[in-house]
Parts: sequence; structure tokens; C-alpha cells
Amino acid sequence: MKTVMLTLSVLAVTVSGAFAASVTNKDSDVQVLVVTEGGVKREVAVDAGAKVEICPSGCFITMPSGDRETLSGPETLDIVGGSAVIK
Repeated sequence: MKTVMLTLSVLAVTVSGAFAASVTNKDSDVQVLVVTEGGVKREVAVDAGAKVEICPSGCFITMPSGDRETLSGPETLDIVGGSAVIK
């Protein structure tokens, strides 16, 4: 029974990550995104060259440049010059 529960837990984490938006910071400085998800705002710092997964259930983000984007979950974004490039 413990094996089944562990397997289900790993599967749930894997599936939820599969639908998250992927953000890669191509800039040489840390970039901070404002993420609004479920009515709650939080800041997400993305180190230079780092990749983070955000918004598994969709969200709104404000880029360092002030640009705003709506994400549904599976998007891939690059931060270039403080702006989002959605792939």
C-alpha cells in the first residue's frame, strides 16, 4: 500500500509539472517576475541563465519591463532584455 501511495504522489508531481510554464532568463542579471495566481501575487526571482517552472494552473505575470502576459500553463518563455519572448 505504501508503494502505491508513493507511486501516486510521484505521478501527481510529474503531471502537475508537465503543465507548468517554463521561464528561462537569458539576461545576465537576476530578473523578478510578479506572478498572480489564484488571486495571490508573489514575486519570483529568476537568476541569470536559470530556468524555473511557474503557473501549473495558469496565471498572470508582469515582466521586469512592465509587459503583462496571461499564461495557461504549458508555455515556454525566455526573458530577453527584461521582456518575455513566448515560444
